[in-house]
Amino acid sequence: MSTRKSAPRAPTRQRLARDDRNRQLLDVARALIREEGSDALSLGRLAEAAGVTKPVVYDHFGTRAGLLLALYEEFDSRQTASMDEALAQSRATLLERASVIAASYVACVLEQGRELPGVMAALAGSPELEQVRRDWEAGFMDKCRTALAPFIDRGELSSPALRAMRGAAEALSYAAAHGEITAAQAEEELTAVIVAMVERARRAR
Repeated sequence: MSTRKSAPRAPTRQRLARDDRNRQLLDVARALIREEGSDALSLGRLAEAAGVTKPVVYDHFGTRAGLLLALYEEFDSRQTASMDEALAQSRATLLERASVIAASYVACVLEQGRELPGVMAALAGSPELEQVRRDWEAGFMDKCRTALAPFIDRGELSSPALRAMRGAAEALSYAAAHGEITAAQAEEELTAVIVAMVERARRAR
């Protein structure tokens, strides 16, 4: 009697609206990166895992770089929406605003798990990613500058200070995502970094 295992059956194909299909493909792509690593992600592999034909995947993303950029931009839009909502509901105190920025950043990275670093690594050196990254960084820093401006008497937070804060946010969040520290520790340390940045700017005026 043969003990050979049968190959796993491909998912049943379903007809979905374009937006729903796009969302499904991105969900499957994230799962593939999580389970197999970013190097294994290709449009053909995504089509197989999602139970669709290759032309469907090519129609949505065009190229592998287009797929990776779509994953990165989805992270950007989720983080922006999360932070906007949290800031709108926060009290106008420095500690609460700093805490909201920290919690929103950490939570969004944790929601993406280890997939986001995989996407970043896969697109390292890509001109498309560099432009997307620069645009995202500029938007994030502008949002933080605006949210924290009421707590500085004159002037505004400098770009070097905001870049240092963003670097700390990325390092702490990724450490939490890899289990090196807890999410609470990442949020606490990032909140302290933000408060210290604003207080330093106050003293410099």
